[in-house]
Amino acid sequence: MYENILLPFDGSEGAAEVLHHASELAHWADATIQILYVADTTRDSVTVVDGHTVDALAQQGEDIVDEAAKILDSLGVPYETDVVQGNPAPTIVEYAERYDQDLVVMPTHGRDGISRYLIGSVSEKVVRLSSVPVLTVRMQPDETLVFPYENILIPVDGSTAATHAASHLVELAASIDATVHVLSVVDNSTLGPDVRSTISEKEGEQAATDAVETVVSEAETRGVTKTVRHIEHGTPVEEILDSIESNDIHAIGMGTTGKRGTDRILLGSVAEKTVRSAPVPVMTVAEPE
Repeated sequence: MYENILLPFDGSEGAAEVLHHASELAHWADATIQILYVADTTRDSVTVVDGHTVDALAQQGEDIVDEAAKILDSLGVPYETDVVQGNPAPTIVEYAERYDQDLVVMPTHGRDGISRYLIGSVSEKVVRLSSVPVLTVRMQPDETLVFPYENILIPVDGSTAATHAASHLVELAASIDATVHVLSVVDNSTLGPDVRSTISEKEGEQAATDAVETVVSEAETRGVTKTVRHIEHGTPVEEILDSIESNDIHAIGMGTTGKRGTDRILLGSVAEKTVRSAPVPVMTVAEPE
């Protein structure tokens, strides 16, 4: 399913854990990991050494990818390394597309909750820009890193973006014999106690049920033997986080939509908030343009 896995790596705290998780994926998929360090040209990293102009960040990058390579050597995972210069997020996205990477594994520095997440981080921008599926992994003590994933959560809302992402996650689940939990949330946070709201809620319940059944049907068709249906009422992100805890979820798969560029995920969207706050890896899959 994945032959080439791109791992942007900066050697920061927790990055080694993400490297190990990517290596487990690579072992399973018989894939090659492409370790990439992007020397950030938006920073003033140019210096002079012995009369020669040297990019200090690029030099540092060589040391960092060498350390990652040693880890992958010890784990027996095939890999390649590269150090390039550029603006990190668009450079990662362009690299993934140019060299036919099947998956990008990105560490994030999200904290508990949403407000402490660094808005505009490289990982967030890559999720917004990438046409290649992105697996974001929070580098936090509460992060659950288990592979093969035993329980995969697929939130759906009936949109084409969600349905497209669900197909990708169903294929993954079938490959690793995971249980697929399909969740649709009736967002009743804006409903009032009047008759119109009651009708809207009933319509929402039917739409949620239809969205779940569509994915469950596809999962069963593709050979997934264990499916669980979830119809919940509340705020989508809160229900997703509750479902992770109550169902021992190991990974989430979600769709992103919108035009290519930073408008793909609107600030504050369900997918974006989930990437920031979920304590398990989140795979985002872009809807084809």
